[in-house]
Amino acid sequence: MDKFELFTPKKWGSLDLKNSIVMAPMTRCRAIDNIPNELMAKYYLQRSGAGLIITEGTSPSPNGLGYARIPGVFNAEQVEGWKKTTSIVHKNGGKIIVQLMHSGRISHPLNMPKGTQIFAPSQVKAAGQMWTDANGLQDFVVPNEMTLQDILHAKTEFISAAENALFAGFDGVELHAANGYLLEEFLSPVSNIRTDEYGGSIENRCKFVIEVVTAVAHAIGKEKTGIRLSPYVVASDMPHYPEIDATYDYLSKELNKLDIAHIHLVDHSAMGAPTVPNEIKKLIRLNFKNTLITCGGYTKESAESALESGLTDLVAFGRPFINNPDLVERFQNDWPLSEDLNMDLFYTADEKGYTDYPVYKI
Repeated sequence: MDKFELFTPKKWGSLDLKNSIVMAPMTRCRAIDNIPNELMAKYYLQRSGAGLIITEGTSPSPNGLGYARIPGVFNAEQVEGWKKTTSIVHKNGGKIIVQLMHSGRISHPLNMPKGTQIFAPSQVKAAGQMWTDANGLQDFVVPNEMTLQDILHAKTEFISAAENALFAGFDGVELHAANGYLLEEFLSPVSNIRTDEYGGSIENRCKFVIEVVTAVAHAIGKEKTGIRLSPYVVASDMPHYPEIDATYDYLSKELNKLDIAHIHLVDHSAMGAPTVPNEIKKLIRLNFKNTLITCGGYTKESAESALESGLTDLVAFGRPFINNPDLVERFQNDWPLSEDLNMDLFYTADEKGYTDYPVYKI
């Protein structure tokens, strides 16, 4: 069993991980009033066989609360709520980092607290709809274009959220610069049509992301800071553009200079999105010397192969962790994976389809 790379202890930053398996971040919408709770703590505890857990997207700001019932980490009540999860995961020998996700234009006013605004780099409305508990599916709205003051304020929110994450007991943070949310919105010339220092050239479009990563790494330590990227992913109305490869070539080189803990590269082709070409994966692998996490449709066998080839250092699994809370044990013992996955309950509010999936019975 211990000949497998998948079960070999690894490093993340200065942390020792018990294996090479990462639980990928997945939005689950169980944070009532945006406050992490006991049910969420149970969910993460059940899955703490992973070497590293990356939480669901967690807003660094009231303005970033795009979806119904997603957690935040910007106030004292949320910090206290998250302590339930971090303490119980640590007691079970797990490591856990929080994914900081400012949803940007992927939002709707009905999901937002009073006094907030929906921000994006430009006033470019996303195609598609957003679920609201109040009125069901609603079209996205035209976001407010961020002023330079708004950009500065958003950076300070990321910094304080990262500091709050450490107060909450997290081992570090992952900045969500993928899947069409605020950070990626700056990277793409489709969602970012600015003409100032944050728009236009590749360097300008990467500027906000690099500034946020730099500031967070300075605040909490570069060894506790990672980032998620999704070149070629078309989620949240992010169409392809001619400079994708050049953008991520430049960005990964700049991230390497910052010496952060990881880049987490997601490929959603298993869910019907375009494939991330191997060339861009290899390019990022070449450009970035610290931990590379890859995610997207892996099986035990393909994950093992990716690790052995050197293409990646850690492999993240998403959906298999939903209905296989004991995924690591199933892999280790060659037990079959559960096929019982209730997608209708992915984003509901209670324990059904969340903490009630059984472990394998011999």
